[in-house]
Amino acid sequence: METDCREHVVAELDYCVAFDVNAHSAPNMGFEGLKNIETDVFDVNAYSTANLYLDGQHGLKNMESDVARLPANQQVSWRTNSGLSDGSLDHVDLTGGYYDAGDNVSTLEYGKRMGPQLQDARAAIRWATDYLLKCARAKPGKLYVGVGDPNVDHKCWQRPEDMNTVRTVYSVSPSNPGSDVAGEMAAANSKKSNGDELLWGASWLLRATNDAYYYNFLKTLGANDQPDIFSWDNKYAGGYVLLSKRPLLDNDKNFEQFKQQAESFMCEILPNSPYSTTKYTQGGLMYKLPESNLQYVTFRIFLLTTYGKQVDYIPGENPIKMSFMAGFGPNFPKRIQYRGSSLPYLSRHPQSIGCDAGFEPFFYSANPNPNVLVGGVVGGQNQNDGFLDDRSDYAHSEPATYINAAFFGPLAYFAH
Repeated sequence: METDCREHVVAELDYCVAFDVNAHSAPNMGFEGLKNIETDVFDVNAYSTANLYLDGQHGLKNMESDVARLPANQQVSWRTNSGLSDGSLDHVDLTGGYYDAGDNVSTLEYGKRMGPQLQDARAAIRWATDYLLKCARAKPGKLYVGVGDPNVDHKCWQRPEDMNTVRTVYSVSPSNPGSDVAGEMAAANSKKSNGDELLWGASWLLRATNDAYYYNFLKTLGANDQPDIFSWDNKYAGGYVLLSKRPLLDNDKNFEQFKQQAESFMCEILPNSPYSTTKYTQGGLMYKLPESNLQYVTFRIFLLTTYGKQVDYIPGENPIKMSFMAGFGPNFPKRIQYRGSSLPYLSRHPQSIGCDAGFEPFFYSANPNPNVLVGGVVGGQNQNDGFLDDRSDYAHSEPATYINAAFFGPLAYFAH
């Protein structure tokens, strides 16, 4: 890598990994308050709106983790308890956690800037990590990693409160190994190729414990991968940037190889870099892949917090003036692909909705969803900055925890 690109990126990289962001100033994003349709209150900025999404995740049906009795501070009124028998097929209690894949540990990196929202963020993270600890302790020698058969689930369109499909239990163990998912859970609690999960998990465990064991383990993994992506399925870049803190801030030369890889990643995604491999839409948004492109945008924004234009695009500063965050601004997706949002909630429709009974008249309806999943960021625009707002278009209309999780950090940074 030429020195001109590395010199250009060192300041950006230092900015990203410093974590104590009080030394840096940020522009006010100017988000105006809006009326929250479900709770009849006014949210003061995009962060507080986005944070409400996690309350919705307490009750969305998905295979990754499952939810039982909702917390006392639940704010989304159309969610109720679900998955209360999860784990029973293996005689363990696996109730709890969030629906939809992904963690939100990264939020607290900007905790000092979150003001009154910090307590809610901590509670949201603890809800998830308590569930992961439950999965690790439920039975000696086993780590539980999922509940429910995804093939069966995807044939249904019903509220999570009405689930009547088989709740298959999945686990890993010494005789049935799964180091990728185990590494990811270790990373979440300290704060597909499985090499990235091992590097990601060891990086966080090193930061949490400063134990030389994890440093020695990282040396065996090396820094030979050169990603131009950071996502739930490829975490090398995140690990490199996290480890870059040590040579940049502590002058620890033992981690120089990781800093160099982090610099190479930055050079590949910065728009003015001669080595950039990143495409942009005419509206100025990073464009990586056609399905759920905003997941790649939000993860990159987390590593490149300084690029405010990317942050602005998602809540409405784009060619079609569409906020891709449900419930935020005057024009947002009304037909997101989300079971609980698209189906009437129990107090309005107390009759059970069967596995396939939700497709007609709800899934295929052209009407807006009856419940607004406030704060949920959908998959986003296409390469031409267009958006159809079509419930059946999961690639662009489905919100997911792994999209929101990476977006909380930059929103917290810019909001305060």
